[in-house]
Amino acid sequence: MRLYRRLVLLALLLTVVVVVFGAYVRLADAGLGCPDWPGCYGQLSPHHAAEEIGTAHAADPHGPVSPAKAWKEMLHRYLAAGLGLLILAMAVLAWRHRRHAGSAPGVATALVGVVLIQGLLGKWTVTLLLKPAIVTGHLLGGLTVLALLSWMALRAHGARRRTQRVPPGLALAARVGFVLLIAQIALGGWTSTNYAALACPDFPACHGSFYPPADYGHAFHLVRELGMTADGELLPLAALTAIHWSHRVGAAVVGGFLLLVGGLLLRRDALPGIVLIAAVVLQIVLGVANVLLSLPLPLAVAHNAGAALLVAVMVWINWRVAGEGRACRAPVSDFAAGARVLALRRIGNGRG
Repeated sequence: MRLYRRLVLLALLLTVVVVVFGAYVRLADAGLGCPDWPGCYGQLSPHHAAEEIGTAHAADPHGPVSPAKAWKEMLHRYLAAGLGLLILAMAVLAWRHRRHAGSAPGVATALVGVVLIQGLLGKWTVTLLLKPAIVTGHLLGGLTVLALLSWMALRAHGARRRTQRVPPGLALAARVGFVLLIAQIALGGWTSTNYAALACPDFPACHGSFYPPADYGHAFHLVRELGMTADGELLPLAALTAIHWSHRVGAAVVGGFLLLVGGLLLRRDALPGIVLIAAVVLQIVLGVANVLLSLPLPLAVAHNAGAALLVAVMVWINWRVAGEGRACRAPVSDFAAGARVLALRRIGNGRG
């Protein structure tokens, strides 16, 4: 069981690396550094495909293919493949230790399925030339792996759960906050994969207005090519504005709700409340800085890392709050069992 715990923790840390490095690859415009899959021009590494990469780069020096971009793309694939093998080994151990309270064989099996889907999405990201729906789905898949591994790590390592009574609505608020966070991350992914992060160059308004001209129909049409409408026309600026502005309004709504959840937690469970509030504030600051500083690569990557951090924090909070609900019900069950025993004894004494 000790090996299982170590593998879960290692897989969780490697997932963070893969998710953040994947964001770096996308933001560095290296997603097509190797335009085939799973190899690079049919070779194991960019070193073996140096001639093909050099030819493509010479033909289009400002295109998606270059030696540096190829190595970034392939390094991400190597890390993702290593993570997949690690999760497979972890699932085998979970079933081997399935009678142990800290294992979660069902979740581990589901995680293997998610990883297989992630592999397909990674392939289609390249072969379908960065279609926004596929790339956004790939991002959400990576965060799904992160969320499941976070839960498994908490379970495997016996993370403490609260035993104090909490307001009835706190567990519900934590669950709603997690759902809203995923929706907001999806909006952020859609903004990034459509290259709409700078569609509104000012803050807090957009093009000097809080109601900027926007084309929501073309903006959120899922089945289309990158930079194009469903009809094959160039995606207009109004559509990019709609994407960016939706993400910004969503950030205000979801950020406000998560801050409210953090405030409620402060009264009952101070540490998670402080961590949540700090993570939300950091993410908002990074988002604003990306707009005002025209999306510098380090800040853009940090913004993606902040989203991953919030996912892990919300999994942790839901873990603790869910434990509170069970802890509150336990004494009632114990009281009822004790009452039944006492009643039976009285009946027995009466018969005697």
